[in-house]
Amino acid sequence: MGKNSSILPPEDYLEPQCVLCGAPYGAEEIKSIPQQRIAEKLDEYMSRRDYAGVERHLRYWLEEARLGRDQRGELMVLGELVGHYRKTHERDKAIVCEQDALRLLHELDYEDSMSAGTTYVNIATARNSFGDNDRALELFQKAKAIYEASPGTDPKLLGGLYNNMALTCAALGDYAQAMDLYDKAMEVMGKVPSGQLEQAVTCLNRANAIEARDGMEQGETAIFALLDQAEALFDDESLVRDGYYAYVCETCAPTFAYYGYFVTAEDLKERARIIYERA
Repeated sequence: MGKNSSILPPEDYLEPQCVLCGAPYGAEEIKSIPQQRIAEKLDEYMSRRDYAGVERHLRYWLEEARLGRDQRGELMVLGELVGHYRKTHERDKAIVCEQDALRLLHELDYEDSMSAGTTYVNIATARNSFGDNDRALELFQKAKAIYEASPGTDPKLLGGLYNNMALTCAALGDYAQAMDLYDKAMEVMGKVPSGQLEQAVTCLNRANAIEARDGMEQGETAIFALLDQAEALFDDESLVRDGYYAYVCETCAPTFAYYGYFVTAEDLKERARIIYERA
């Protein structure tokens, strides 16, 4: 080509190509991670209480999502990691994931979406478990506004929100709001397949709130009625005895024991043990 040619050479108008995918730098193809398969494998690890496996699994897919520029996938994995670190009581790791998730919501312009609602609930539930109840309430209120504004919200999501938000309100001493939310949780989860487990959790949480508000002597009748109701819900034969059932049994057994329901507590722990050994 002549020195004075008006034709531009390719290097003057083509973006340099990424050596890995062949796309122009800054416009690499998004490679989505398999969210459904990730969730199914996560359930397998949880059914065996393999928490180390859970973390390895989620950390692997978090890196894959980042390498593939799949921000929606990254957001999903971060939410699961927040929940995992809540169960393993690792506050610092949970907060790092929280910050990354909130940053992604902003970058994706998802801050008023259903995905944001789910993210807020996951983070708020973790914050409540770590005792950060003011922060938890702030996030629950954001999720509540999103969920209640959409007529298509999955009732299971609403039930989980109401139940966990009620825990935070009770921890902050707002028992009237807590009881109202527990009422809503019971009603919503009554419409959900296998919602009996969440209803049982609600009964136990309400019993704890009544004791905190009224004291054991004054609240005894209502507390024992709620424990009996929760016990009956665990015994519902329509419930699938899977890893989640085992997890809830194991989680709730100490509350039954605290109130003197020792036989029920041991029975729930034995149910969980059998399920975990079978997995």
